Amino acid sequence: MQKQTGFTLIEVLVTVVILAVGLFGLAGLQATSLKFNSTAYQRSQATSLAYDIADRMRANVVAARGGNYDIALGVAASGGTTLAAIDLQEWRRALANTLPSGTGSIAVNGNVFTIIIQWNDDRDAANVQSF
Repeated sequence: MQKQTGFTLIEVLVTVVILAVGLFGLAGLQATSLKFNSTAYQRSQATSLAYDIADRMRANVVAARGGNYDIALGVAASGGTTLAAIDLQEWRRALANTLPSGTGSIAVNGNVFTIIIQWNDDRDAANVQSF
């Protein structure tokens, strides 16, 4: 009986192929994890900014119920010096600085306030998403 002293070349190549497939799978999982982590971070930032403007409106409830915080998407906040105008300017600036292509709107209907925040969640320009 002969004693085998080493690996054959085929055994080494099969091992390298299996290792490469495993590493490619791990890299794919890491990329997907980063993508979803980034999206989750942006959503939490949007939630925080929605709470920010809601708190500003609670602090200035008379102006909020009067419709001074009513602003549509794509419309620039007025350059006024009232507290509501300053709040809207600061909120819009925070949206633009925190979220990619971040914009927001507020609709006032009696005592119901609808806050909408949108941003671009596209990473490769092939699948445009807006939240």
